[in-house]
Amino acid sequence: MAEILHRVPVREQDPKVRAHNFEEVCLGYHMEEAVLEAGRCLKCKNPQCVTGCPVNIDIPGFIREIQEENIEGAYQVISRFSALPAVCGRVCPQESQCEAKCIRGLKGDPVSIGKLERFVADYARDHAIRPAAPTEKKGKKVAVVGSGPAGLTCAGDLAKLGYDVTIFEALHEAGGVLVYGIPEFRLPKNTVVKSEIENVKALGVTIETNVIIGKSTTIDQLLKEEGFSAVFIGSGAGLPKFMGIPGENANGVFSANEFLTRNNLMKAFDETYDTPIFKGKKVAVVGGGNVAMDAARTALRLGAETYIVYRRSEEELPARVEEVHHAKEEGIIFKLLTNPTEILVDENGWVKGMTCIEMELGEPDASGRRRPVEKPGSEFTLEVDTVIMSLGTSPNPLITSTTEGLESNRHKCIVAEESTGQTSREGVFAGGDAVTGAATVILAMGAGRAAAKGIDEYLSAK
Repeated sequence: MAEILHRVPVREQDPKVRAHNFEEVCLGYHMEEAVLEAGRCLKCKNPQCVTGCPVNIDIPGFIREIQEENIEGAYQVISRFSALPAVCGRVCPQESQCEAKCIRGLKGDPVSIGKLERFVADYARDHAIRPAAPTEKKGKKVAVVGSGPAGLTCAGDLAKLGYDVTIFEALHEAGGVLVYGIPEFRLPKNTVVKSEIENVKALGVTIETNVIIGKSTTIDQLLKEEGFSAVFIGSGAGLPKFMGIPGENANGVFSANEFLTRNNLMKAFDETYDTPIFKGKKVAVVGGGNVAMDAARTALRLGAETYIVYRRSEEELPARVEEVHHAKEEGIIFKLLTNPTEILVDENGWVKGMTCIEMELGEPDASGRRRPVEKPGSEFTLEVDTVIMSLGTSPNPLITSTTEGLESNRHKCIVAEESTGQTSREGVFAGGDAVTGAATVILAMGAGRAAAKGIDEYLSAK
């Protein structure tokens, strides 16, 4: 068989069609395509792809099963390492992680590891295949705060080890950023996210919603009064940041967090839901990360002419290449090397435009990216009626302020050991965005796995 250097293309909705609906953009592989793509794997003796994966999935192992058309076997391989394969196959930045390490990529395209993972997970869902349940019980209770990627992963791993795990979720629906942050067209909620959560529950995990740790109950009460032997905090980072420029308090200015939550969790895009949202005609999204792309592509689907305003060049965009490519295909207008200086407000308090200044790149800053500096005399006005700020988020300080002996840093992030998740408080572990600030789904999952191992070691030594 001839060597196949280029990856098997994945089917997608036509950009002109998908720009007007919230159905999933990527349609995934079918069996024949998946087997053909899996056949491109070189079966390395020292697979570097595994070292590039934050949860260290046995990638050659599950790809080998796909080659044999044993998809159930492939799913069981993945499930030993990941509680959320259908999610990761869709939203993880494989191009900078596992696929970046793929030896096949030295000559041709790297293997489409993410698309193969998605295929396996979707096949398992469609054929009612579930991960193997634990056979032994430890007789100890562990509380998990937050049902996002870190919390679900930690809970799933602990359940597999035999612990009695309860997740406490502040919102009315489990899933964290998977349900409130990532749009339906990238990550379907009913078919994908809910199915992954049901798989975690099938391991014996209990999920209690509408429980705000720090108000409904506290970490101290969980440990001292409710019989939990350890607590994992995976509460994420949901506190939005703003620029502090004039006009930011105007009507028509949103944080990306609020805008996406209204659309994703509260279904504002669906006319059958009674969720109010201001649908601007011309929308500027300030920022260049994946959340900015999600907000811009959502605004476009709601009927707006939409701009991405980012102060650096395209090379410095932190968003995934795939997301930028899809945004451009759909008609998002990119205003790069551009920085807002003021939001203009009409006499009724509504946005009527945004003053911007052109930028140019200077010397590298602490992040390694070239620092943007203003170009004198280049001010101009962007005529928009809505501005969405997508400048990152930080953890809500509610948990740290209500927990005795829990150390946090100046960014309001919980201080925890990277390898175990152990915090300054005995029996309390943390990971994901609550520790690092806003990052990726897979990095949060990696932290959840590390903490589950740390908790097991801690409780086994008691």
